[in-house]
Amino acid sequence: FNRRVVQAALADIHLPFAIADHPWVDGANGAAVRIAMTVGARGAGDGTLLTVQSEEPGEHGEVKVDLSSSSGLIHADLSIGANVATASSLLACCDISSPGVKLHGAGFIVTAEEAQALGLGSTPGLEQHIRTYRNGRDLASAPRDVMVIDLFGLDADTVRSRFPAVYQWVAAHVKPERDQNNRAIYRDKWWLFGEPRHVLRQQLKGLPRYIATVVTAKHRAFQFLSSNVLADDALICIASNDALHLGILSSSLHAVWALANGGSIGMYIGNVRYLKSRCFEAFAFPSDDTGLTLALTERIRSLAEQIDAHRKARQAAHADATITGMYNVLEKIRNGEALTAKDKTINDHALVGVLQSLHDELDSAVLQAYGWADLKLPADTETLLIRLVDLNTRRAAEEATGTVRWLRPSFQHASGQGTQASLDVAPDASAEGGESEDSGDSNESANDTDTHTEGGKAAGGSSKTRANPARNAAIAPQPWPSEAPAQIKAVADVLAQAGTALKLEDIAASFTARGRWRERLPGILDLLVALGRARPQGDTSWVDVGR
Repeated sequence: FNRRVVQAALADIHLPFAIADHPWVDGANGAAVRIAMTVGARGAGDGTLLTVQSEEPGEHGEVKVDLSSSSGLIHADLSIGANVATASSLLACCDISSPGVKLHGAGFIVTAEEAQALGLGSTPGLEQHIRTYRNGRDLASAPRDVMVIDLFGLDADTVRSRFPAVYQWVAAHVKPERDQNNRAIYRDKWWLFGEPRHVLRQQLKGLPRYIATVVTAKHRAFQFLSSNVLADDALICIASNDALHLGILSSSLHAVWALANGGSIGMYIGNVRYLKSRCFEAFAFPSDDTGLTLALTERIRSLAEQIDAHRKARQAAHADATITGMYNVLEKIRNGEALTAKDKTINDHALVGVLQSLHDELDSAVLQAYGWADLKLPADTETLLIRLVDLNTRRAAEEATGTVRWLRPSFQHASGQGTQASLDVAPDASAEGGESEDSGDSNESANDTDTHTEGGKAAGGSSKTRANPARNAAIAPQPWPSEAPAQIKAVADVLAQAGTALKLEDIAASFTARGRWRERLPGILDLLVALGRARPQGDTSWVDVGR
């Protein structure tokens, strides 16, 4: 793990051959995973990259794979062209995104009839603790119309005295499962979600609605959810009420970026995971430096609202007009593929032609907002990625000098760090929704994990303090592994869970041990960078690349 050795080795090698994402099947042991294959050689040079185009399972468990070939400089993330792995997380996009809650107990979910029997509508205050619930399938296909018991901020005695029927329900339907959990906090706090997302709740405070997308999806679609809706951890939540942000995220530009930075899921290609640290926090939004004007801002907002309203109206009118169904048909139309009888029905019910025209107009407006009206998508996808990476680099340099183009300045910028350098666009009429300025320390990035809270306060801190990965690690450090592979994995996990850049001392504070183990951290970080698992930010910080 010697830093100089690793750096010298990296400077003197290139990849003459690589396959980034290939299925591997072990018929004897039933394993089905995806692997990368590389060949290294001394010196600089180009290489040949093979990319999986299609996969088809065979009769005996084997997989038939069709590959395409391209040549050029192969980057650390096993790509040719735009080096998206070099993109940095931007302060402008930090602290306003989070996965939804993680229940750790199916008994929290109730039907509307069960909720009514528990006192919803007749017991004062219960409407704050039994809420509409949505997961990935609810958004991508058809909502289940279920609700969830959310007792965040209450201790067990309070639940029993104020809502006795709810207490009995949770004790009967959740506690038995929690009693078997290996984690003491899950057993002891059995009436609370496993991950209640205190940070997300602070981010959404005062907003009438927020943006959500399904973590793993074939089509990258964003939509507004009411603040009354509690999101499952299968959703990534963006704490913004501004339709400008919805429009930018709903454009083909962001879809291309998300596809390049996301992670594939499962044995076969198709579904892509939306990694918020890479897909959202490293994405540079347009501003006055790119060509965003007041007129374009209002145009993008209007089109985003129309797209969101159109899809929801079609879903409400026809059960088969799902998000997945709509975009499956839209994809076929754009590719010139023949529609099946089922596709034609969805096309008629969802009015996909209307949806297509709205998206085309949105893409045109967003391209103008970036100053890239010369691009034609999808033909110029590679050029688009190169420009987005370049814009990310410019914004990161700008932020290093103290100028930050906050997406929600009144929330993110409350600490007074950095200056706002974005266009003074006309605010959305309800963009902040009466949001309180007293939202906590805005310079802390939302963690993908959470701590249990009780009585509205995070464990070990005030209710005005957001979760900070470095601070959490310092509070509950884990033992430093004895074996080298486990040490590498442990450091990678700390970076992945942080969701923001960490300094060497922050990483060290995540572990406890005797001896000179800290001296190994720089070498391990260099190795993670070489493997494409981490990326340095400046000379003293590292961030997970989201893989």
